[in-house]
Amino acid sequence: MLNLLISDAVRDKLRSKHQVEASEVRQCFLNRAGKLLLDAREQHQTDPPTLWFVAPTNRERLLKIVYIQKDGQVLLKTAFEPNAKEMQIYKQFGGAV
Repeated sequence: MLNLLISDAVRDKLRSKHQVEASEVRQCFLNRAGKLLLDAREQHQTDPPTLWFVAPTNRERLLKIVYIQKDGQVLLKTAFEPNAKEMQIYKQFGGAV
């Protein structure tokens, strides 16, 4: 399993704002079939770069997973149900869903 780190603040936001559990995030990493996309929007640029993808949970709930990779760790930034524009972008450039 990947070295997924979810801070307490992010975990709380996932539950309260997006109704997403850490187990669902892990499932999406395991179920990902498409490519990773780089978030190149200026207000979202980070060092290391922010990556994202859309994948289903084991119950077929689609989630957008946003994270950075640093020192061999996967640091989750957020996870939520993607909107129509995000789905369009991922289908076009990510190649799956």
